[in-house]
Amino acid sequence: MEFLISTDKDKLDIPKIHEEVASTYWGKGRSMEQTLMTIEKSVCFGMYAENGEQIAYTRIMTDGLVFAYIMDVVVFDPYKGKGLGKKLIKHILDRPDVSKVNTVALKTKDAHSFYETLGFKRIGDSEMWMSIDRVKYD
Repeated sequence: MEFLISTDKDKLDIPKIHEEVASTYWGKGRSMEQTLMTIEKSVCFGMYAENGEQIAYTRIMTDGLVFAYIMDVVVFDPYKGKGLGKKLIKHILDRPDVSKVNTVALKTKDAHSFYETLGFKRIGDSEMWMSIDRVKYD
């Protein structure tokens, strides 16, 4: 499947993003106003089909050097299970402002094995935190 990944916030299907995120365990109860705030304050990634339909979304916050945090990873129906989420995360991990940061982190309750295939490891005893740590401290 051909697709485009863009950080152009004007292309985002905000109602679709809000509906999907608000239906997740981590975004349950998030208002449209809160969704708009998360979009405003983050680097957002929309994945689009050839016809321009948005098929996936995620966002990050990063300082480009020390830390990056990936949030709100969603693939919309009927595109789930086609490897698009993995392609979206790989795209983000390959970006210059993410590929060189010391730590890339995220939280998940149910997708550990998915993120482990991308190089993330569980953090200590946490049931949710995962990271890619590129710097080891003595």
